Amino acid sequence: MSNTINTSNDVLRARSKQITLTDTQDIKANQAGAEFNIATDGKVMTLPKISAENIGMEFTFRNTGADGNNIMTISPNAADAIHGDLGIIQKDDAVICISKSGNSPEIQALIPFIKKRGNLVVAFTANLDSYLAKTADKVISTYVEKEACPNNLAPTTSTTVQLAIGDALAICLLKVKNFDAQDFAQHHPGGALGKKLYLTVGDLAKKHERPSVMLNSSVKDVISEISRKRLGATIVVDEKEIVGIITDGDIRRMLEKHNDISSLTATDIMSKNPITVDPELLAFDVLTTLKTKGIGQLIVQDSAGVYRGMIHILDLIKEGIQ
Repeated sequence: MSNTINTSNDVLRARSKQITLTDTQDIKANQAGAEFNIATDGKVMTLPKISAENIGMEFTFRNTGADGNNIMTISPNAADAIHGDLGIIQKDDAVICISKSGNSPEIQALIPFIKKRGNLVVAFTANLDSYLAKTADKVISTYVEKEACPNNLAPTTSTTVQLAIGDALAICLLKVKNFDAQDFAQHHPGGALGKKLYLTVGDLAKKHERPSVMLNSSVKDVISEISRKRLGATIVVDEKEIVGIITDGDIRRMLEKHNDISSLTATDIMSKNPITVDPELLAFDVLTTLKTKGIGQLIVQDSAGVYRGMIHILDLIKEGIQ
């Protein structure tokens, strides 16, 4: 068992060391990102040798279509490309060719066709004297001192470096294109991450009925309204103006203080000047308000003073916003 653990640690240390040694490639990746942005109106494709196919797919998958202009798009591996899949690469696309040796037969067969079509070719290779390095328009070195494999054969450390540089290039492209969180939300609406960037309190409020009672409503009517609308609270209105809120907690405190509640009305037990939020606020942003104030509900009211509904902290949790 100890030998296995030691081997695992050796592999992790070797990969970590090589990433540290490769950090100067970030500068080249940044330059390439700017040049991609200027030189191509199309997609940035990856064309890996079969042994690096998963690396090409991995860093492109994480960044596919990130800014709506297809910054990174999964492409075929080089072996598939020479048998018909080359057609996926269009006129204005830039192509990243990934090959450690830079001399594989499929790479040598493909580069002339890609260059003839006028595509920008960027090489990810560890061999700066290779065919790929000498024919590419731009070269980013993925050299490693040694594979983590004890025989120095199986791609291990080298694939880690390829993936890291690919990610660095993708992030450089995002910065060059001034891609921000709102852009991300437009193209990644699914999941909790997307919801943090686009889901508003107004969206959540629409899912519920709007609890409301009058100033002179009886305690029985207040409890009935809270129970029916299932938000644990109700607003109190004077004509159309929101003047207070009554929560489950207010009801419990009332029962602790009063033996006879028959003469009490909403005005006797409500909390005045309740916190309200605009329906356009992001749900993620109001989560902080709920937590810091120690409250479970927020009233949603627009700039014109119109009551748009109420949200509960559980609404956010159900949407994965925490």
